[in-house]
Amino acid sequence: MKQEDEFSTSATLPVPRTKEEAKQLYDRISRYYDFLTAAFEAKHAQRALERLSIEQGETVLEIGFGTGRCLQRIVEQVGQTGKAHGIDISSGMLEVTRRRLERSGLIDRAQLQRGDASALPYQANTFDAVFMSFTLELFDTPEIPQVLQEVNRVLRPGGRLGIASMSKENGRSLLLRLYEWAHRRWPKYLDCRPIYVEQSLRGAGYQITRKEKLRLFGLPTEIVVAVKTG
Repeated sequence: MKQEDEFSTSATLPVPRTKEEAKQLYDRISRYYDFLTAAFEAKHAQRALERLSIEQGETVLEIGFGTGRCLQRIVEQVGQTGKAHGIDISSGMLEVTRRRLERSGLIDRAQLQRGDASALPYQANTFDAVFMSFTLELFDTPEIPQVLQEVNRVLRPGGRLGIASMSKENGRSLLLRLYEWAHRRWPKYLDCRPIYVEQSLRGAGYQITRKEKLRLFGLPTEIVVAVKTG
C-alpha cells in the first residue's frame, strides 16, 4: 500500500514553478485573462471586495490586481480623498490595468507597481485595508506565512485584510481531489491550488471577523475578512 494516496488532500500542495515562470505565463495571457476567468472568478472577487467595506478617504492596497477589475472599484470607493495602490508580478497585467484606469479617468488616483508580495515595497503602517482575490493560493506553501507577515507589516493597527481563495477546508470533495490531481500533473499551468485560508490567517496572528463558504464551479471557495491585532 502506498504511504500517501495519489488523491490525498491532507496537506497543501506545493507550487513548483518559479516566479519568473509565473511572470512569463501571466504576461502571455494578460490580454485574454478576463475572457479566461471573468465568468467564474469575477463574482466572488466582487463579493469579497464588498465584505471588506472600503470607505472614502482610505488608503488601500490590492495584491495581484490582474486586469484591474477590482482595483478600479477600489479607486472609486476610496474617492478623491483616498488612495489606491496595486502590486502585481506581471508587467503585462500592469499595462492592461493601466489602460483600464486611463479609460475610466482614474489613473491619477492609483499607484501601480510591479513586484512580489513576499517583499512588499511599502513602509510599515501604510494601509487601512489590503485585498487579495485568488492570489494567495498562487504562492508556494512556505511563502504564504511570509506574505501574510508582510501584509501585517504594511497594515495600520486595526487594518483589514480581505481574501477570496480556493479552499481546502472541505478536503474530501471529489472535485477538489480531481483538481489537485491535475495540479500535480500540470503545475506550471494550473499553478493555483486550494489552501487553508482561515488557518493561515490565524497562524499569522490575524483576528477573523467574517467568513463565507462558496463554490467555484463546484470547488470549495472561501471569503475571509480579518483584522491586524496588536
